Amino acid sequence: MSAMSNNPRTVEFSGTEGITLVADEWNRDTAASGRPTILMLHGGGQNRFSWKNTGQILADTGLHVIALDTRGHGDSDRAPDADYAIETLTSDILHVLDAIGRPVVLIGASMGGLTGILVADRAGPDRVTGLVLVDVVPKYEKDGSARIRDFMFTNLHGFATLEEAADAVATYLPHRTKPRSPEGLKKNLRLRDGRWYWHWDPAMMTAPGDDPELRTENFERAAMNLTIPILLIRGKLSDVVSSEGRAPALLISGLVSWGIVD
Repeated sequence: MSAMSNNPRTVEFSGTEGITLVADEWNRDTAASGRPTILMLHGGGQNRFSWKNTGQILADTGLHVIALDTRGHGDSDRAPDADYAIETLTSDILHVLDAIGRPVVLIGASMGGLTGILVADRAGPDRVTGLVLVDVVPKYEKDGSARIRDFMFTNLHGFATLEEAADAVATYLPHRTKPRSPEGLKKNLRLRDGRWYWHWDPAMMTAPGDDPELRTENFERAAMNLTIPILLIRGKLSDVVSSEGRAPALLISGLVSWGIVD
């Protein structure tokens, strides 16, 4: 067995209908140790680099860790016909589980968490042995979700400079200290024709959507079927997960834990 990897390597998975999904992977050779693989799913409009620090911390304990770019995000392929339906995202992740070939614990933020709920339900407890939901529950706050979509819609035209992009993020997240340098945003942006654009497919914001209420029912139904350990993590200032949203989430099973972070 090879020594534990300190740095991730870039790998590819094949999703639904052969779409290419790019990921960072740590410690593949520890897969024989009997410990689960950690598969991390980012939120909408983000990418695998959202998990860079978390992935490294987990990998440093010897775990096999994968941080995936969802279709249309980061370095993964854009979806044919702008198919970003939650069912298609779920199908993609099930293909990734097939490729991993061993039990996983899913960690998902926002969109990644909702996808994780459906994946865990479809895959079953032998394939997905645990679930961590970061700032998301089946019944999420529509106002908070709308604020995220508004931010994404507003900036579809791109930015003239990195500093302009940093200003937009600072306005959206006024409680966070603005970094001294905007260079860190380069992982989330791509320069094209002299402007900086978020590194995700804008078609996912303009494609026809399904019924949000029906979607919530599907998430709740899937969540109630789960018997695996679930950890819910809510940001202290979250406007997506409320105390009211937390209450039904805690009824998923007797195995749910809850945490609040600054």
